[in-house]
This record gives sequence, structure tokens and C-alpha cells, in this order.
Amino acid sequence: MATRLNPYLTFNGDARQAMEFYKEVFGGTLTLNSYGDFGQGDTPHADQIMHGMLETTGGLTLMGADNPPGTEVPQGSPFSVSLSGDDDAELRGYWEKLSRDGSVSVPLEKQMWGDEFGMCTDRFGVPWMVNISSPES
Repeated sequence: MATRLNPYLTFNGDARQAMEFYKEVFGGTLTLNSYGDFGQGDTPHADQIMHGMLETTGGLTLMGADNPPGTEVPQGSPFSVSLSGDDDAELRGYWEKLSRDGSVSVPLEKQMWGDEFGMCTDRFGVPWMVNISSPES
């Protein structure tokens, strides 16, 4: 397997819902393993996600999990998840789903560099950037 770099998101108890939402957005195969699956079935966090992975046929990989018991997710982490490419329909579809029930900080529109770009935060508090490359002139 080739080395790959992909986002790994951490949640405070709603990783299952978030990862299922991202599967609705991007499609693909979602694998979820709970703490209970790994020998912690008799604990209050047994149903929380220890590790989740979404892999799409287009090559996207997104991982996520609930924060380990006894710890909290730091708020205001300096990260965004970026989607970019030239498939207008695909990227607009992702934008519509991600921004629905979330907040838009930069509308998806033409920017000074010629591409369409937007920034939003989804309903789970994850910030996203979408850049649709303009066709070469």
C-alpha cells in the first residue's frame, strides 16, 4: 500500500453520527469500530467509536473517532479539511451537503485567483474549504 495522508477527526461522543453523515456526503465504504468491539463492552463508552474510516472509490479517505474516555476535544483547533479539484458537479454537491445545517463563512463563489472557493463549518463543527479549479483558458 502506498503512503497516504488523510484527515483524522476527533469528536466528543458523536463520531458515529458524523462519520455516517460524511458517508452520505461522499459515498464510499464506512468501517466503524466501537470501544466495545475492543474489549470495553461493559463501560459507559462501549458504543462510542474507537476508530472509523471512510474510503471512497475516488480515493478520498477520512478517519475519525470519539475522544478517548476521560479526555476532551480541544476547541478551536487550527485545521480545516480541504476539498479541491476541477469536477464542478461533484465538488458543488459536497459543498451543498456539508454546508447544509452548518455555517458558511465564505460563500462558494469566484475568487480573485479565478477559481470558485468557499469555506463552511458543518453541523459537527468541522471546518471545510472547497476549491473548484477554473478551466484553463
